[in-house]
Amino acid sequence: MDNRNQKSIKNFIYNLKNGSPKTLSAVLVIIGIVVVLAVGSIVSCSVNNADTQTVSNTNTDPAYIATPVKESSFKMSIAGDYIIYSSIYAGAKELAGGSGYDFYPMVKNLKKFTKDCDVNYYNQETVLAAFDGMEPSDYPMFVSPPEAGDAMMKLGYNLVSTATNHALDGGEQGILNSCKYWKKQKNVLMAGTYNSQKSRDTVKIKECNGITYTMLNYTYDTNGIPVPEGKDYLVNVWPTNLSINNPQKDKKYQEYKKQVKKDIDAVRDQVDFLIVAIHAGVEYQPLESAYQDDMAQFLSDNDVDLMIGTHPHVIEPARYVGDMMCYYSLGNLLCSQYQDENYNKVTSILSTFTVKKSNDNGKAKITFEDMNNELLYCYFNQDTWRGHKVIPFSSNEIKEYLPEYKEVYKTYKDVFLKLDKTLPFAPCAK
Repeated sequence: MDNRNQKSIKNFIYNLKNGSPKTLSAVLVIIGIVVVLAVGSIVSCSVNNADTQTVSNTNTDPAYIATPVKESSFKMSIAGDYIIYSSIYAGAKELAGGSGYDFYPMVKNLKKFTKDCDVNYYNQETVLAAFDGMEPSDYPMFVSPPEAGDAMMKLGYNLVSTATNHALDGGEQGILNSCKYWKKQKNVLMAGTYNSQKSRDTVKIKECNGITYTMLNYTYDTNGIPVPEGKDYLVNVWPTNLSINNPQKDKKYQEYKKQVKKDIDAVRDQVDFLIVAIHAGVEYQPLESAYQDDMAQFLSDNDVDLMIGTHPHVIEPARYVGDMMCYYSLGNLLCSQYQDENYNKVTSILSTFTVKKSNDNGKAKITFEDMNNELLYCYFNQDTWRGHKVIPFSSNEIKEYLPEYKEVYKTYKDVFLKLDKTLPFAPCAK
């Protein structure tokens, strides 16, 4: 500092101490300006960030004022595997009078749950590709009429996973047809299969009641059907080797974690609520596999909020893994699989809950409230393979279609709650 500046400061301090009116006036003006600027800055920050979903709390600048996260919520439902066997689409054709297909009567009871929810999820197990020259087909190479999807859209489903072991049953054209179908559905987020690398890598974000969300989706395999060379984007395959059933020794499985983490990192800071749908596990086993446990821990460690498991075709337990809610397997929502004495392939879980976003030190925190886990029964006539109908165990209708409903209810309530008995479970009909 030069001598002129030092002298000016000394004179200013001297005049201030001796009560110079001129100096005091100047000080008051300066203080007033500073206050106005500070208040203006605060007001401007609040206005400009009024719609901000999340705010970083890493700024150490004393002048920085973090905008609180605005609390909000929406209601969500999740349902299991929607598998369209030939007996189902033949029945849907009969219901439509022989012209087209009508699947809605089979699933209409789900409206009880979806009508009050903002976001409704299900797993489209079989590829919706029976158009543009492709015919519907049955197990083991499923190709399904798009009207099967129409019934679910009519119910309000708007979040769909398509990466399953049957994703390539219709070949590359099947996936292209499927993507064409889903692209036409308004306000629906479909994940898992794609028609290009660009589409696969594009971050797709939805918003509901001030909460931004997205879903990632992976399958363990495509039933041995190879993904066309250079077109890995067609379906997300997180490979597992069930013959060894040891994720720690499975190099391909561990290597793919890098891709999953890359996918998570691409969206995690852009959304409040991150869902990952996993199509994996051992078919018809009522407990999760070592791979499912490892996947759940990996996703939880990477700040995923909800893991939805499908594929085993039976109900498996649910629990929290860290802060992440995890459903290992929801079971078959609609199918024509043989009913054994335990009805394990024709029962499923439909869960509803409130997704709440709250403020956690300037960051958005997701919690699940008002949870209800409902047991469903997929009825069909065992002699005619017709009359498919999804029936909630809480409905009096269950008494007509499943006389031993109370015993079946107890069996799968115990399975579902095996790992966390504190989770709510809806009562069955009295």
